[in-house]
Amino acid sequence: MDEFPGALGTRASLALRFGQAIFAGASLLFMCFDIQFYSYTAFCFLVTIMGLVIPWSLTLAVADAFSVFVKRPTLQPGLLSIIIIGDWVLSFLSLAASSSTASVSNLLMKSDGSFCSTKLCTRYQLSAAMAFLSWFLSLASSLFNLWLLPTS
Repeated sequence: MDEFPGALGTRASLALRFGQAIFAGASLLFMCFDIQFYSYTAFCFLVTIMGLVIPWSLTLAVADAFSVFVKRPTLQPGLLSIIIIGDWVLSFLSLAASSSTASVSNLLMKSDGSFCSTKLCTRYQLSAAMAFLSWFLSLASSLFNLWLLPTS
């Protein structure tokens, strides 16, 4: 069987998982600089979803690291299906959270600083950008695993 780059158990998948966790962590870091984010549902949604993406990505990174270093792929169709479904769900949720955060922070920026300062709104926008990057890597990972599913 050919090894698809980015599919479960490869070095590229390990890099994608670490990238997801790093960008999700950066998104959380930018969002949580100030406690004012609790006032907006979209920001709380982003924090919740990024809080779910980090352990999911790190757990799968450990599984990828085990597969890479032991040279034993874990290609069970049931396990791969669960990973694909989890990736798709978290991917769509992180897209929704990053989009809503970007739109709310843009709206707050246009309100002449009456709801949040420019510095704070810029942090919220950076948080949304990091969430978009995490979503992109998550989508790529789920597509690579979906590509692998028919061969397992």
